[in-house]
Amino acid sequence: MVDVFEQVEEELRSDRYKRFARTWLPVIGGVLVVALIAALSWWGWQSWQTSQADKASAAYDRGMEALQANNPTGADAAFAEAAKSGNGAYKALALMQQAGIAVTANKTQDAVKLFDDAAKAAGDPIIADAAAIKAVFLQMDTAPLEEIQKRLEPLAKDKRPLHAFAQEAQAMALLQHGKNADARQIFVQLQLGQDVPDSIRQRAQVAVGAIDSGAVAGLADIVRAAAALPPEAAQPPAQAAAQAAVPVAQPAAVQP
Repeated sequence: MVDVFEQVEEELRSDRYKRFARTWLPVIGGVLVVALIAALSWWGWQSWQTSQADKASAAYDRGMEALQANNPTGADAAFAEAAKSGNGAYKALALMQQAGIAVTANKTQDAVKLFDDAAKAAGDPIIADAAAIKAVFLQMDTAPLEEIQKRLEPLAKDKRPLHAFAQEAQAMALLQHGKNADARQIFVQLQLGQDVPDSIRQRAQVAVGAIDSGAVAGLADIVRAAAALPPEAAQPPAQAAAQAAVPVAQPAAVQP
């Protein structure tokens, strides 16, 4: 009798295994297939990203070489290719280079749009805010004060990486529109700020003295000219992000 019971139990166990296999093996197989497809897709996407970054890097280098060879047309084409194939830092920096070329060609509105596009494309907040502030500098003499203030207000908040530069630009715009008292207040804050670069602190001190003495004629232009720095050397995006921290008022060939 024991053998009979054992045989029956074995058959029942076998039936349970078969039912389990029929129920779950297709599910497990499907999960494995999905996991394999996901892994292959991730690998393919990573490979594509690397390939695109390599293309953008090569195109960006060609653009810099063309600039050094005084070939703005060739440089613009190369930077356009880099902006199209790249993303994040390379795309933003290439667009900024195109904006610099547009400034040299007196195409200010085109340059403003390119800087705006660069600010949107940049994943790094330093590069994004640098592009946005450069766009403001190009509009400083023509756009209404309200528009300048609207552009600079979010950039001038304390948590933004280039807030001191944006605040200085706010003060310049106020000076240009005769709002000397409001401009002076910002310059005083820049003088006393804890994390304000020394160059901005010094310019703020000079501006406050000029306002107090009444010698404000042309002060905004003088401060803006002092804020403009020579183009930086071409560098990889990681280093260019730090270099882009200083806005350039009139970038003949904007370097990242």
